[in-house]
Amino acid sequence: MTSASWALQQAVFATLSADSAVHSLAGIFDAVPRNAAFPYIVVGEAAETPQNSADGDLSEHTLQIHIWSRGGGHREIKQLSQAVREALDGASLNLNGHSLIGLAFTSAAYQRESDGESFRARLAFRAVTEPSE
Repeated sequence: MTSASWALQQAVFATLSADSAVHSLAGIFDAVPRNAAFPYIVVGEAAETPQNSADGDLSEHTLQIHIWSRGGGHREIKQLSQAVREALDGASLNLNGHSLIGLAFTSAAYQRESDGESFRARLAFRAVTEPSE
């Protein structure tokens, strides 16, 4: 069976890639090519914690989405962040071998990078999954 974390990452990547608002604004990557054009979105770090309960074997996930921009200020990075948030917050994703109980946006952080021209957003999401029967 596919791990819940990998199934979630695949579904998030597919959802962002299929969302016309997101895909029309930026490239979407798991691993960024060396000369990728800005702006782009990276499916980043994740953590999975088992939540064994009377309801079954649930897993709680935290997932980071990174957005990189050189659009000359915060406007582009925040527009991209909103598009990603709208695509994922509360989304019903199809996971291979698992069921998604819920997916929710939990936080965002925005910063100018030390090169003075790049901006980065870090969006955090929380998901709960369970194995499919």
